[in-house]
Amino acid sequence: MIEHVVSLDPFPGVESWLMSSQVESPISPSATPSVQLRNPISLRIRKILSTNYTDEATKEAIYTVSSLYSDAASHVAISRPKQDGDDVDEDEVPPSARTRVEEYVLNDTAAKARKNLRRDLEDKLAKGSQHFLLAFGEVDQKLADLENHVAAMRASCDDAEAQLQLTTTASKALLERAEKLRSERQEIDTQARIVDLFLSRFLLSEQDAETLASAPVGPRFFAAMDRAEKLRADCAILFEEGGGEGKAGMDILARTSSQLETAFDRLHRWAMAEFRAYHLEASPAVREAIRRLSSRGELLVTPLQTLTATHSTHLSSAFTQALKSFALHAHDALRYVGDMLAWIHQAVAGECEFLESIFATEGADDEASNEKKRARMVGSVRTFGNREEDEWTRGLLDGAVEGLCAPLRARIQQTLRSQESAIVSYKLANLVQYYALTMRRTIGREAFLSVTLDETTELSYKVFFDTIDAQGRALSRIQPDPHDNDLSPPLWVLEHAQLLREIMQVYDSSLLSGEDPEVLDVSHARETADAVASDAAAKGSGEGEAASTPSENPKPITKSAIDHMLNATVDPALEACFAIADEKQRISPRWDSAVFKLNCAYYLQSVLEPYDFTKLKQARVQKTIDECVASLTEDHYKNLLRDAGLNAIVDALDTKAPSDPLSHLPTAQPSSLTPALAHFALWLTSPAVVHSPRLTALTSATLSNRIHHGAIVRLARAYDRLCRAVRDPAARYEAPGTMLGAERPFGNVGILCQVLGVEEGEVVG
Repeated sequence: MIEHVVSLDPFPGVESWLMSSQVESPISPSATPSVQLRNPISLRIRKILSTNYTDEATKEAIYTVSSLYSDAASHVAISRPKQDGDDVDEDEVPPSARTRVEEYVLNDTAAKARKNLRRDLEDKLAKGSQHFLLAFGEVDQKLADLENHVAAMRASCDDAEAQLQLTTTASKALLERAEKLRSERQEIDTQARIVDLFLSRFLLSEQDAETLASAPVGPRFFAAMDRAEKLRADCAILFEEGGGEGKAGMDILARTSSQLETAFDRLHRWAMAEFRAYHLEASPAVREAIRRLSSRGELLVTPLQTLTATHSTHLSSAFTQALKSFALHAHDALRYVGDMLAWIHQAVAGECEFLESIFATEGADDEASNEKKRARMVGSVRTFGNREEDEWTRGLLDGAVEGLCAPLRARIQQTLRSQESAIVSYKLANLVQYYALTMRRTIGREAFLSVTLDETTELSYKVFFDTIDAQGRALSRIQPDPHDNDLSPPLWVLEHAQLLREIMQVYDSSLLSGEDPEVLDVSHARETADAVASDAAAKGSGEGEAASTPSENPKPITKSAIDHMLNATVDPALEACFAIADEKQRISPRWDSAVFKLNCAYYLQSVLEPYDFTKLKQARVQKTIDECVASLTEDHYKNLLRDAGLNAIVDALDTKAPSDPLSHLPTAQPSSLTPALAHFALWLTSPAVVHSPRLTALTSATLSNRIHHGAIVRLARAYDRLCRAVRDPAARYEAPGTMLGAERPFGNVGILCQVLGVEEGEVVG
């Protein structure tokens, strides 16, 4: 409906009339604009025609105006009215007829709207104004009622204020009295709070007092003790600040001290009861009890004695039980002794950890000591400080394992004395020595177990040295076999060397092979072991008897132990070899004793060479080898001179008087010298120049070459000296050059050196 109203021409026919009036006007074209400008109707029409109806404000105004007629237009019938007797259906009306009817209705509504617009608007405004008047009338009535209520309320408030003033005047004295009582009550409450604070600060609560008197020992008990000690300290300060006067301070101090004494007495009895049973770990309550009792030294002595007795009894019983299983391997001495020592080492380690845990405190003041304990590596030397806890730990540990020393020493000594093998004795001594060092690092040098193991180590080495000394003496009693012509080391030397090799292997693989100042001095062991053994025998070696009092300062073991062992094994073997060689040489003069001696010495040297700690002994054996090599070289040189046919001439050259001419000596005359030089030339073509059949019996090719080379060099020097002596005019030889040049090497030392395979510098130089 709105679209139709907007689209209709509000003044139909005006435009056509205006155009016709322009055509029919008698005014000239030049005058037309001015007339039109002065014509109001024309101006109005032009204004209407030039108005823009597309802006928002105009559209809104037209929509508002069209709403006045929207209801009437929407109810207009589109179809024409039916006449009587007309049976035509409305749906059968043609569309063109319906369109004409709609246009007619719309034009009629628009015409009415243009005609009655002002009146309709005024009617609309009048109705709205009447509506507002009715609404404001109701509001005015409500405001009048509200004003009446406010007036009544004001009257009531005035009455209440008057009544309140009268009441205030009447109760003023009562309020003053109540204020005074309130102030007094606040003062009393403050005093009561001060008294409560004082009592809570300087008196134990009933609950804490009951805890100290009858509660089980635990965190609650220790907390109550802490509060009691703090109250006692505060009381002491209060008593000092009061100048030593005040009955309350003295009473509180006496009462708190009595409660603390009761608590300490209960803690002492509880600790003794706890220590009568064997425990592998210390509970936090036990550690705290020890820490508190340590402030009362006299109360801690008895529990610690009980703890030592309990652990000593338990360890002795456990060790006795373990010995039954160890006895199954008593035939294996190393395993038997090793099992016992390992068990004791494990027991000592457990006791150390247990005792350290007992005296350990959380948040201890000695942080440096605790850090040192945490930093100590396993197996490193344990150092005990000067603290009282360290003294207690050392004493408790020593007392707990003291009962193990007697049965341990008795069984080790029994095992040692039953051994006949030197290598087993040495392994046992080395094993005991290792555990002695371990115990010394774990529980200290002065501990009873450490001293016992030190003495046992000394005895072990004494047994070992006695064994190897006995074997050395047995070597000296070996008789030579006159029917054995073999020059290699005999079987008994090989067996003895194998024993020496095994001992050195054990020593080299041992943790104690280095020059550790912590190790026992075995040379001292040989001097003191007899006294230790006799002392142990005098006091009894049974399990139930006490061990002998150990020496306080056992001497440290050094590398001299292995040196002594080498002397006790190598020297008897060399002496026996040399004695047998001399005896066999006496029985059979053709037997080569020099080669036999050298073979035996070289074999023993080869046994020592792989080990660095035998350098000193190797040097001594090497000296013996050098002496044998020098002797054999000299003997071989003489044999070479004899085989080469120069021995008689060289002997004459060595023994002649300086004034005697060489040619006048019987063995050096030309008739004897010429055949000798011919024989020498023939010998130079023999295999003996390169290799000597005698030296093939040497087991070392190096020594064989060395001896042969030395003899050949000396032979070449003798020939050189002979040639120079023959050419000397004092020898009075006729044509010495012809005599020497008749046979190889033609009196030329250089040629001889080439034939012998030696350097000329070795001969001439």
